[in-house]
Amino acid sequence: MPQMNRDQRNAAWQAANQWRVRAAQTQPSGVAGSLKLLFTWLAFGALMIVGVVLGLFFLLIGWAMMPFMRHKMKKRMEQMRAQQAQDIGGGYSQGHSHGHASSNTSAQNRPGHQDVLEGSYEVKDDR
Repeated sequence: MPQMNRDQRNAAWQAANQWRVRAAQTQPSGVAGSLKLLFTWLAFGALMIVGVVLGLFFLLIGWAMMPFMRHKMKKRMEQMRAQQAQDIGGGYSQGHSHGHASSNTSAQNRPGHQDVLEGSYEVKDDR
């Protein structure tokens, strides 16, 4: 029986025994204890139902708001893209759209020079 002695000295074993004794003491005794236990379970069940209903309600509200938020974010992204395009290509595109020459005309006339949306770059020959 050395196995049993070692288990009884184990802290987890002792804690489990204490829990078992405490649970046995709190068993409902008589009608009053049974009613208390019944009302406790009813209150717990009612709170669970209220929580689930509130959760579903907020989920449905979130789903209902998604198209409006999508429309708002889409408009904001279009505005940001327009602002970025204006910031990046403002001088060059405005100058050419009105037929005016840009300030760096000599750089634009060189071969290998290209304008892109992100900025300007040159392709250098290996010569």
